[in-house]
Amino acid sequence: MQPKLDRPSTLRRDLVLAAIILALFLFGMGALAAATGWEETWTYLTRLSFAQVMLLLFLSQWNYTLRGARWHFFTRVLRIGSGFWQDLRHYIAGFAMTVTPGRVGELIRLRWIYLETGAPVERTGPLVLVDRASDMATMGVMLAFTVLAGTAGLAGGMLVAVLAVAAAAVVTRPELLHLAATLAWKTVGRWPRLFAKVRRASHMLKPFSRPAVFVPAMILGGLGWFAEGLSFYLLLKWMGAELPLMTAVGIFLLAMMTGGATGMPGGLGGAEAAMVALLSLQGIPLEISIPATAIIRLTTLWFAILLGLVVLPFAERMARKARHDLEN
Repeated sequence: MQPKLDRPSTLRRDLVLAAIILALFLFGMGALAAATGWEETWTYLTRLSFAQVMLLLFLSQWNYTLRGARWHFFTRVLRIGSGFWQDLRHYIAGFAMTVTPGRVGELIRLRWIYLETGAPVERTGPLVLVDRASDMATMGVMLAFTVLAGTAGLAGGMLVAVLAVAAAAVVTRPELLHLAATLAWKTVGRWPRLFAKVRRASHMLKPFSRPAVFVPAMILGGLGWFAEGLSFYLLLKWMGAELPLMTAVGIFLLAMMTGGATGMPGGLGGAEAAMVALLSLQGIPLEISIPATAIIRLTTLWFAILLGLVVLPFAERMARKARHDLEN
């Protein structure tokens, strides 16, 4: 059965939503910059050279490529039969839907897999779950390491790290997810079909609970997220804010996880507020922290969305062509 995911009308709606959210993001960051003084903000912005901006984008692209490789690794675990470049195309193009509520638009990746391989969403559904759980676990472990390394001002991040790793463990361990679904149903006493589907889906996660799977996945994800943390460190350094590498990485990870916890599309609002606040705790003035936050979000989140928008038409066209070939 073909998954009912992101028809053309839905895609247009999501693209309009992305444009509106980008406008609100730029307006909000611009208002903050105006409140702290445009002259100071502009001075720090002009310190960045073209080559430096390109390096920030390269590090972000490195993150997406490694996580795309992890996605391919997961499809191999499920024996979907898709190739590396095929999976990378799906993964990058899916970023176009990042700003949909709860990032549900990224489920379009499963639609492309269905069209190109015939694998139903009931079989490929665990890919989305383990991809996000892998990010949570990886970022949680990395954040805990930065706290244990003595990063000042991030002691509260240990709780976030523990909760992230625990949540990832629950949703990727079949027995834990089955137990959680059963307890949740007994607690709320409603939606029996929904919880029954969760319990059935939990059995499909067994291949991902093996060390031979989650260890390589965490390594790929860890290298990717570290690249973006490194870009944040370099950006702050170029703008005149001297922070230790692990402190910058810790702030970046904690801000991303805080934003994600809000449930807002792309973590918008929460991630930026957390980043500015955490930088302020490190003594970084607003005239640096605000433009630094805006730039790192533009070169990570919004760069990913831009790449997704560029690749999305190609991915859609290739998927439809593959489906046509399968049917003929």
